[in-house]
Amino acid sequence: MRAAVVKEFGPILSHKLDWLPDPMPAAGEVSVTIKATAVNYVDSLVVTGKYQFLPERPFAPGKMPAGVVDALSAGVRDLAVGDRVLALAEQGGYAERIVVAARACFKLPPAMSFIDAAAMALVYDTAWFALRERARIGADESVLVLGSTGGVGLAAIELAKAWGAKVLAGVANPAKRALAIDAGADAIVDLSQENLRDALREQVFHHNDGNGVDVVLDPVGGDAFDAALRALAWRGRLVVIGFAAGRIPSVKANYLLLKNIEVSGLQISDYRKRTPELMAQCVQDIFALYQAGKLKPAPTVTRPLEDFAQALQDVADRRVVGRVVLVPNP
Repeated sequence: MRAAVVKEFGPILSHKLDWLPDPMPAAGEVSVTIKATAVNYVDSLVVTGKYQFLPERPFAPGKMPAGVVDALSAGVRDLAVGDRVLALAEQGGYAERIVVAARACFKLPPAMSFIDAAAMALVYDTAWFALRERARIGADESVLVLGSTGGVGLAAIELAKAWGAKVLAGVANPAKRALAIDAGADAIVDLSQENLRDALREQVFHHNDGNGVDVVLDPVGGDAFDAALRALAWRGRLVVIGFAAGRIPSVKANYLLLKNIEVSGLQISDYRKRTPELMAQCVQDIFALYQAGKLKPAPTVTRPLEDFAQALQDVADRRVVGRVVLVPNP
Protein backbone atom coordinates (compact mmCIF):
# COMPACT_ATOMS: atom_id res chain seq x y z
CA MET A 1 0.00 0.00 0.00
CA ARG A 2 1.05 3.62 -0.49
CA ALA A 3 2.05 5.43 2.68
CA ALA A 4 4.07 8.34 3.99
CA VAL A 5 7.07 6.46 5.35
CA VAL A 6 9.38 7.77 8.07
CA LYS A 7 12.57 5.73 7.89
CA GLU A 8 14.65 8.12 9.99
CA PHE A 9 13.53 11.14 11.99
CA GLY A 10 14.36 14.38 10.22
CA PRO A 11 13.01 17.57 8.57
CA ILE A 12 9.39 17.37 7.46
CA LEU A 13 10.13 17.75 3.75
CA SER A 14 12.73 14.97 3.85
CA HIS A 15 10.02 12.32 4.20
CA LYS A 16 8.63 10.71 1.06
CA LEU A 17 5.68 8.69 -0.16
CA ASP A 18 6.68 5.03 -0.35
CA TRP A 19 5.26 1.52 -0.03
CA LEU A 20 4.53 -0.54 3.07
CA PRO A 21 3.16 -4.10 3.26
CA ASP A 22 -0.62 -4.33 3.39
CA PRO A 23 -1.52 -4.82 7.06
CA MET A 24 -3.52 -7.89 8.11
CA PRO A 25 -5.80 -7.87 11.17
CA ALA A 26 -4.85 -10.16 14.06
CA ALA A 27 -7.22 -11.33 16.79
CA GLY A 28 -9.53 -8.53 17.93
CA GLU A 29 -8.49 -6.23 15.08
CA VAL A 30 -10.06 -4.79 11.94
CA SER A 31 -8.62 -3.44 8.71
CA VAL A 32 -9.81 -0.04 7.53
CA THR A 33 -9.55 1.55 4.09
CA ILE A 34 -8.64 5.11 4.96
CA LYS A 35 -10.78 7.82 3.42
CA ALA A 36 -9.56 10.86 5.36
CA THR A 37 -6.86 11.77 7.89
CA ALA A 38 -6.27 15.20 9.36
CA VAL A 39 -2.84 16.81 9.28
CA ASN A 40 -2.03 17.84 12.85
CA TYR A 41 0.76 19.94 14.32
CA VAL A 42 1.71 17.04 16.57
CA ASP A 43 2.58 15.01 13.44
CA SER A 44 5.39 17.47 12.73
CA LEU A 45 6.87 16.74 16.15
CA VAL A 46 6.61 12.99 15.54
CA VAL A 47 8.32 12.91 12.12
CA THR A 48 11.13 15.20 13.28
CA GLY A 49 11.74 13.09 16.40
CA LYS A 50 10.73 15.82 18.86
CA TYR A 51 7.63 14.19 20.35
CA GLN A 52 7.68 12.53 23.77
CA PHE A 53 6.41 9.22 22.37
CA LEU A 54 8.11 8.03 19.19
CA PRO A 55 7.13 4.89 17.23
CA GLU A 56 9.57 2.32 15.92
CA ARG A 57 10.76 3.01 12.38
CA PRO A 58 9.77 2.66 9.63
CA PHE A 59 6.24 3.92 10.23
CA ALA A 60 3.52 6.06 8.72
CA PRO A 61 2.49 9.09 10.81
CA GLY A 62 -1.06 10.33 11.17
CA LYS A 63 -3.50 10.03 14.06
CA MET A 64 -7.17 9.01 14.09
CA PRO A 65 -8.12 8.39 10.45
CA ALA A 66 -11.67 7.83 9.21
CA GLY A 67 -12.58 5.14 6.71
CA VAL A 68 -14.41 1.92 5.87
CA VAL A 69 -13.91 -1.47 7.51
CA ASP A 70 -12.66 -3.82 4.76
CA ALA A 71 -11.72 -6.91 6.81
CA LEU A 72 -12.00 -8.18 10.35
CA SER A 73 -10.60 -10.99 12.44
CA ALA A 74 -12.59 -13.83 13.92
CA GLY A 75 -14.32 -12.86 17.13
CA VAL A 76 -15.10 -9.26 16.21
CA ARG A 77 -18.83 -8.89 16.78
CA ASP A 78 -19.67 -5.19 16.96
CA LEU A 79 -18.34 -4.21 13.52
CA ALA A 80 -18.93 -5.46 9.98
CA VAL A 81 -17.26 -5.02 6.62
CA GLY A 82 -18.57 -1.78 5.13
CA ASP A 83 -19.01 0.08 8.43
CA ARG A 84 -17.89 3.72 8.35
CA VAL A 85 -15.64 4.34 11.34
CA LEU A 86 -13.28 6.67 13.13
CA ALA A 87 -10.16 4.78 14.23
CA LEU A 88 -8.40 5.97 17.38
CA ALA A 89 -4.93 5.14 16.09
CA GLU A 90 -1.74 6.81 17.35
CA GLN A 91 -0.04 6.56 13.94
CA GLY A 92 -0.60 5.04 10.51
CA GLY A 93 -3.16 7.49 9.17
CA TYR A 94 -1.02 8.83 6.32
CA ALA A 95 -1.59 5.63 4.35
CA GLU A 96 -4.18 3.82 2.24
CA ARG A 97 -5.06 1.23 4.90
CA ILE A 98 -4.62 0.68 8.61
CA VAL A 99 -5.18 -2.12 11.13
CA VAL A 100 -6.50 -1.19 14.57
CA ALA A 101 -8.15 -2.85 17.54
CA ALA A 102 -11.89 -3.21 17.01
CA ARG A 103 -12.54 -1.56 20.37
CA ALA A 104 -10.73 1.55 19.09
CA CYS A 105 -13.18 2.03 16.20
CA PHE A 106 -16.36 4.08 16.48
CA LYS A 107 -19.13 4.03 13.90
CA LEU A 108 -19.74 7.42 12.33
CA PRO A 109 -23.18 9.03 12.51
CA PRO A 110 -24.99 8.66 9.16
CA ALA A 111 -24.80 12.40 8.43
CA MET A 112 -21.09 12.74 9.26
CA SER A 113 -18.75 12.69 6.27
CA PHE A 114 -15.29 11.16 6.37
CA ILE A 115 -13.84 14.65 5.93
CA ASP A 116 -15.74 16.03 8.92
CA ALA A 117 -14.83 13.00 11.03
CA ALA A 118 -11.13 13.42 10.27
CA ALA A 119 -11.21 17.20 10.71
CA MET A 120 -12.84 16.83 14.14
CA ALA A 121 -10.60 13.98 15.29
CA LEU A 122 -7.91 14.76 17.86
CA VAL A 123 -8.88 18.43 18.24
CA TYR A 124 -12.43 17.96 19.56
CA ASP A 125 -11.52 15.13 21.90
CA THR A 126 -8.55 17.16 23.20
CA ALA A 127 -10.85 20.12 23.83
CA TRP A 128 -13.47 17.83 25.42
CA PHE A 129 -11.01 16.39 27.93
CA ALA A 130 -9.49 19.80 28.67
CA LEU A 131 -12.88 21.35 29.43
CA ARG A 132 -14.77 18.41 30.94
CA GLU A 133 -12.20 16.25 32.67
CA ARG A 134 -9.38 18.63 33.59
CA ALA A 135 -11.19 21.97 34.02
CA ARG A 136 -14.57 20.56 35.17
CA ILE A 137 -16.35 23.39 33.39
CA GLY A 138 -19.79 24.53 34.55
CA ALA A 139 -22.60 25.86 32.38
CA ASP A 140 -22.51 29.32 33.97
CA GLU A 141 -18.74 29.75 33.88
CA SER A 142 -16.40 31.78 31.67
CA VAL A 143 -13.54 30.44 29.56
CA LEU A 144 -10.52 32.09 27.95
CA VAL A 145 -9.23 30.01 25.04
CA LEU A 146 -5.66 30.86 24.04
CA GLY A 147 -4.63 29.82 20.54
CA SER A 148 -8.31 30.03 19.74
CA THR A 149 -7.96 29.96 15.94
CA GLY A 150 -6.08 26.66 15.94
CA GLY A 151 -7.83 23.32 15.68
CA VAL A 152 -8.11 22.68 19.43
CA GLY A 153 -8.99 26.30 20.11
CA LEU A 154 -11.88 26.41 17.65
CA ALA A 155 -13.18 23.08 18.95
CA ALA A 156 -12.98 24.36 22.53
CA ILE A 157 -15.00 27.45 21.64
CA GLU A 158 -17.78 25.36 20.11
CA LEU A 159 -17.88 22.83 22.94
CA ALA A 160 -17.86 25.47 25.67
CA LYS A 161 -20.70 27.34 23.97
CA ALA A 162 -22.67 24.10 23.49
CA TRP A 163 -22.41 23.56 27.26
CA GLY A 164 -23.58 27.09 28.08
CA ALA A 165 -20.32 28.82 29.00
CA LYS A 166 -19.17 32.32 28.12
CA VAL A 167 -16.12 32.24 25.83
CA LEU A 168 -13.36 34.79 25.34
CA ALA A 169 -11.08 33.95 22.42
CA GLY A 170 -7.40 34.84 22.60
CA VAL A 171 -6.19 35.81 19.10
CA ALA A 172 -2.66 36.87 18.13
CA ASN A 173 -3.34 37.42 14.42
CA PRO A 174 -6.09 40.02 13.80
CA ALA A 175 -6.75 38.53 10.36
CA LYS A 176 -8.07 35.37 12.05
CA ARG A 177 -10.53 37.01 14.43
CA ALA A 178 -13.49 36.09 12.24
CA LEU A 179 -12.69 32.39 12.70
CA ALA A 180 -13.15 32.65 16.45
CA ILE A 181 -16.32 34.72 16.15
CA ASP A 182 -17.79 32.29 13.62
CA ALA A 183 -17.07 29.43 16.06
CA GLY A 184 -19.20 31.23 18.66
CA ALA A 185 -16.79 33.31 20.77
CA ASP A 186 -18.48 36.07 22.78
CA ALA A 187 -15.49 38.42 22.66
CA ILE A 188 -11.91 38.66 21.41
CA VAL A 189 -8.85 39.12 23.60
CA ASP A 190 -6.00 40.61 21.56
CA LEU A 191 -2.79 38.69 22.31
CA SER A 192 -0.69 40.92 20.06
CA GLN A 193 -0.87 43.95 22.38
CA GLU A 194 2.25 45.31 24.04
CA ASN A 195 2.73 44.63 27.76
CA LEU A 196 0.58 41.50 27.49
CA ARG A 197 1.10 40.80 31.19
CA ASP A 198 -1.30 43.66 32.01
CA ALA A 199 -3.14 44.02 28.70
CA LEU A 200 -4.57 40.49 28.75
CA ARG A 201 -6.00 40.84 32.24
CA GLU A 202 -7.45 44.26 31.45
CA GLN A 203 -9.23 42.86 28.39
CA VAL A 204 -10.56 39.85 30.30
CA PHE A 205 -11.96 42.05 33.05
CA HIS A 206 -13.49 44.39 30.45
CA HIS A 207 -15.28 41.56 28.61
CA ASN A 208 -16.21 39.58 31.73
CA ASP A 209 -18.06 42.12 33.87
CA GLY A 210 -15.00 43.11 35.86
CA ASN A 211 -14.09 39.52 36.78
CA GLY A 212 -11.38 37.04 35.95
CA VAL A 213 -12.26 33.89 34.01
CA ASP A 214 -13.06 30.55 35.61
CA VAL A 215 -11.12 28.51 33.05
CA VAL A 216 -8.15 29.06 30.73
CA LEU A 217 -7.19 26.58 28.03
CA ASP A 218 -3.59 27.08 26.94
CA PRO A 219 -1.99 25.35 23.94
CA VAL A 220 0.42 28.29 23.56
CA GLY A 221 2.61 28.69 26.66
CA GLY A 222 5.22 31.45 26.82
CA ASP A 223 4.11 35.00 27.63
CA ALA A 224 0.44 34.17 27.02
CA PHE A 225 0.52 31.62 29.85
CA ASP A 226 2.13 34.10 32.26
CA ALA A 227 -0.47 36.73 31.45
CA ALA A 228 -3.45 34.35 31.51
CA LEU A 229 -2.53 33.03 34.94
CA ARG A 230 -3.07 36.56 36.29
CA ALA A 231 -6.50 36.71 34.64
CA LEU A 232 -7.93 33.70 36.49
CA ALA A 233 -10.77 34.20 38.94
CA TRP A 234 -10.70 32.85 42.50
CA ARG A 235 -10.77 29.02 42.25
CA GLY A 236 -9.94 29.30 38.54
CA ARG A 237 -8.42 26.42 36.56
CA LEU A 238 -5.79 26.68 33.84
CA VAL A 239 -5.19 23.65 31.63
CA VAL A 240 -1.83 23.33 29.84
CA ILE A 241 -2.24 21.65 26.44
CA GLY A 242 0.97 22.58 24.65
CA PHE A 243 3.71 25.13 24.02
CA ALA A 244 3.21 26.43 20.49
CA ALA A 245 4.96 29.68 21.43
CA GLY A 246 8.14 27.75 22.13
CA ARG A 247 8.92 28.74 25.72
CA ILE A 248 7.80 26.36 28.46
CA PRO A 249 6.66 28.60 31.35
CA SER A 250 7.02 27.99 35.07
CA VAL A 251 4.70 28.67 38.00
CA LYS A 252 5.43 30.01 41.49
CA ALA A 253 3.50 27.75 43.85
CA ASN A 254 2.72 30.55 46.29
CA TYR A 255 0.65 32.27 43.58
CA LEU A 256 -1.55 29.17 43.28
CA LEU A 257 -2.07 29.20 47.03
CA LEU A 258 -2.89 32.90 47.33
CA LYS A 259 -5.60 32.77 44.65
CA ASN A 260 -6.83 29.21 45.27
CA ILE A 261 -6.20 28.40 41.60
CA GLU A 262 -5.19 25.22 39.80
CA VAL A 263 -2.82 24.50 36.93
CA SER A 264 -3.13 21.06 35.35
CA GLY A 265 -1.85 19.40 32.20
CA LEU A 266 -3.45 17.35 29.45
CA GLN A 267 -1.67 14.60 27.50
CA ILE A 268 -4.59 13.29 25.45
CA SER A 269 -2.97 10.08 24.21
CA ASP A 270 -2.74 8.87 27.83
CA TYR A 271 -6.53 8.90 28.03
CA ARG A 272 -6.82 6.81 24.87
CA LYS A 273 -4.50 4.24 26.43
CA ARG A 274 -5.56 4.33 30.09
CA THR A 275 -9.29 5.18 30.10
CA PRO A 276 -10.95 3.69 26.99
CA GLU A 277 -14.39 3.92 28.62
CA LEU A 278 -14.00 7.66 29.19
CA MET A 279 -12.69 8.10 25.65
CA ALA A 280 -15.75 6.27 24.33
CA GLN A 281 -17.96 8.65 26.31
CA CYS A 282 -16.07 11.58 24.81
CA VAL A 283 -16.48 10.35 21.22
CA GLN A 284 -20.18 9.57 21.63
CA ASP A 285 -20.80 12.98 23.21
CA ILE A 286 -19.06 14.75 20.32
CA PHE A 287 -21.01 12.69 17.77
CA ALA A 288 -24.29 13.52 19.54
CA LEU A 289 -23.54 17.25 19.57
CA TYR A 290 -22.62 17.07 15.88
CA GLN A 291 -25.90 15.35 15.03
CA ALA A 292 -27.76 17.99 17.04
CA GLY A 293 -26.19 20.70 14.88
CA LYS A 294 -24.21 22.22 17.78
CA LEU A 295 -20.76 21.48 16.33
CA LYS A 296 -19.42 22.49 12.93
CA PRO A 297 -15.85 21.61 11.92
CA ALA A 298 -13.51 24.42 10.98
CA PRO A 299 -13.02 25.29 7.28
CA THR A 300 -11.27 22.31 5.68
CA VAL A 301 -8.90 21.93 2.74
CA THR A 302 -8.34 18.45 1.28
CA ARG A 303 -5.02 17.28 -0.18
CA PRO A 304 -4.01 14.01 -1.87
CA LEU A 305 -1.80 11.62 0.11
CA GLU A 306 1.26 12.45 -2.02
CA ASP A 307 1.10 16.06 -0.76
CA PHE A 308 1.48 15.01 2.88
CA ALA A 309 4.93 16.55 3.47
CA GLN A 310 4.08 20.01 2.11
CA ALA A 311 0.71 19.93 3.88
CA LEU A 312 2.41 19.13 7.17
CA GLN A 313 5.02 21.83 6.63
CA ASP A 314 2.25 24.35 5.97
CA VAL A 315 0.53 23.37 9.22
CA ALA A 316 3.79 23.55 11.17
CA ASP A 317 4.49 27.01 9.72
CA ARG A 318 0.94 28.19 10.56
CA ARG A 319 0.18 29.02 6.96
CA VAL A 320 -3.16 27.21 7.14
CA VAL A 321 -6.55 28.65 8.07
CA GLY A 322 -8.72 25.88 9.46
CA ARG A 323 -7.92 22.21 8.92
CA VAL A 324 -6.02 20.21 6.28
CA VAL A 325 -7.22 16.66 5.56
CA LEU A 326 -5.41 14.06 3.45
CA VAL A 327 -7.56 11.88 1.18
CA PRO A 328 -5.66 8.63 0.48
CA ASN A 329 -8.55 6.85 -1.28
CA PRO A 330 -10.78 9.46 -2.99
